[in-house]
Amino acid sequence: MKAMIDRIEKMKPLFEKISNNSYLRAIRDGFISLIPVILFSSFFLLVAYVPNAFDIYWDSGIETILMKAYNGSMGILGILMSATVTKSLTENFNSKLPKMNQINSTSTMTAAFIGFMIIGVAPLDGGFASDYMGTKGLMTAFIVGFVVPIIYRFCVVKNLKVKMPEEVPGNISQTFKDLIPITLTTVFFWVFDLGFRQYVGLGFSEKLIEVFQPIFTAADGYLGLGLIFGAMAFFWFIGIHGPSIVEPAVAAIYITNVEMNFQFYQNGEHAPKILSQGLQYFVATLGGTGATLVITLMFAFLAKSKQLKTMGRASAVPVLFGVNEPILFGAPLVLNPIFFLPFILAPIANVWIFKFFVEVLGMNSFIYNLPWTTPGPIGLILGTGFAGLAIGLMFVLLAVDFILYFPFFKAYDSELLAKETANNEEEQSTTILEDKNFAIESVKDRHSKTNVLVLCANGATSSMLANAINKGAKETNITVHGTAMAYGQHKDQIDAFDLIILAPQMAAMLDELRGDAANHKVHTVSTTGLEYINLAKSPIEAVGFVFKQIEEGSNNA
Repeated sequence: MKAMIDRIEKMKPLFEKISNNSYLRAIRDGFISLIPVILFSSFFLLVAYVPNAFDIYWDSGIETILMKAYNGSMGILGILMSATVTKSLTENFNSKLPKMNQINSTSTMTAAFIGFMIIGVAPLDGGFASDYMGTKGLMTAFIVGFVVPIIYRFCVVKNLKVKMPEEVPGNISQTFKDLIPITLTTVFFWVFDLGFRQYVGLGFSEKLIEVFQPIFTAADGYLGLGLIFGAMAFFWFIGIHGPSIVEPAVAAIYITNVEMNFQFYQNGEHAPKILSQGLQYFVATLGGTGATLVITLMFAFLAKSKQLKTMGRASAVPVLFGVNEPILFGAPLVLNPIFFLPFILAPIANVWIFKFFVEVLGMNSFIYNLPWTTPGPIGLILGTGFAGLAIGLMFVLLAVDFILYFPFFKAYDSELLAKETANNEEEQSTTILEDKNFAIESVKDRHSKTNVLVLCANGATSSMLANAINKGAKETNITVHGTAMAYGQHKDQIDAFDLIILAPQMAAMLDELRGDAANHKVHTVSTTGLEYINLAKSPIEAVGFVFKQIEEGSNNA
C-alpha cells in the first residue's frame, strides 16, 4: 500500500497542473462569487415552502411576493455566471500581461452580458424569453465566459485599439480602447447566433442541454456518482483540493438538478435527480471530504492513543460543520496509507446508498441549496424538504461509514499507542515549527501594524489560522490583524497586506501568488499540513510565524 501511495504522490505535479488550469478555475471562481446569490434565493424558497411539509401553506399573494425575490436572483443566474466567469478568466490573463497593457475587466463583463443575451436567450416580441436566463443557461455562460476574454486578449496583445491624443483623459481613452474588442465580441456572437439558428433550428442554450443530456443522465448513475466523488476524495488524499478539479465539470449539473427537483416537488411529483450540491455537502462529504465525521468521533471517543484522542476532540466541532482540514492534516488522513481505502470508499458508499433511497424507496432528493457549513444531519433533512426517510438514511450512512473506517482506525490507533507506550510520544507530537520560540519582542517594534491574509479554497480553513493570529496578537498585545479569504478574492486587495499565507491544499498556487505580489510590498508563503494545524492551535506561535516570515522576506528582498 505504501508503495502505491508513493507512486500516486509522484503524480501530484500533474494533478496540481490540472487544478491550476485557467478555465477550470474561472468556472470555480465564478460559482464561488455567486454562492451568496444561490443561498439568498434559497432562503426565500425555504420560507415559502418548508412549512408545506407540516401542512402549513402561505396565501397565494405572499407566495408570489416571496418567489419574486427568488426569480429575480436565481432566475438570472446564467447571465450573472457569464459575467463572473469572464471576470475570473480576465484577471488570470492579466496576471500574464504587462502591467501597463491590461484587459479592462469591467468591459469584458459588459461584453459577456451582451454575448449571453445574444446566443443564450430566445427573443420575444418586445423582449426576451426567460427560460434560459437562469440555471438552464449555465453551460452557455461558461462558453461566453471563455470566449470574451480570449477575444479581448487578442486585441490587447495585437494592440488593436482606437488611439486617442495624449491630451484626452485616461478614462475617456480607455472607453475608446475597449471599442474594438467589444465590437468584435458582439459581432462574433451575433453572427454565430444567426448561423446556428439557421442551420440547427434551435437556440444555442437549448441545443447545449440536448447535447449534454446523456452526460447529465450518466452522472446520476452509480458509476458516474462513484467516479465523481471517488475522484474528489482521491485528490484530497494526495493533498490537492479535490473540488477544485472535479466541481467545475459538474457544477452546472448541481444547480440544474436542484432546480428541476424543486419543480417536480412543487408539482406534487417525486424529485429524482441525484447529483447536487446537497449530495456533496451532506452525503458524500459528511463531515468533510472522505466522510470524516465518523472517523473524527472515533478518534475522540474510542481511541486509546493520546495523539488521536486529542486530535479527534479538537477537530470534532469543525468537522461537524464540514471543516475537516484539522483532522485531514493533523491525524493525518491525507497520504496516510492506512486510510486510503476507507477515505475513497466511504463517500462512494454514501452516495450509492442515497441513490437507493431515492430511486427504490421513493425518498425525495435535494430540493433546496443550503450553506455547506450546515451540519450534515441537518443539511440532509432540511435539503430534502424534511423527507421522512432522511432521518433513517442518516443513521444508515453513519453506520456504514463506521463499518468501513473501524478496522483501519483500530490498526492506526494500535500503531500509535505502541509508539507512545515505547516512550516515543514526544517524537510523535513534536511540532515541525523549527523556530517555536521565535523572539517576537525583538521584531515587533519594527512593525507598527501588520496585516496578514490567509488563503484557502473557500475561506473556511483559512479562518482557523486567521483567528489564531488575531488571538495571539491580543495575548501578546501586538498590532497584528489576520483576515481569511478564498483564493482569488485577494487580487483586488493585495496591497492591503504585509504577508499572505497559503493553506496546505493551496500550496500549488504559490508561484502564481508570488506573481500577483511581484509589484507589491507583500511577502508570500505556503504551509504544510501539520505545520498549519500546529499554528492554528497555538496563537502565540502563529504570531511568531508571521514575524519570522516577514523578517526572512525582508532579508531576502
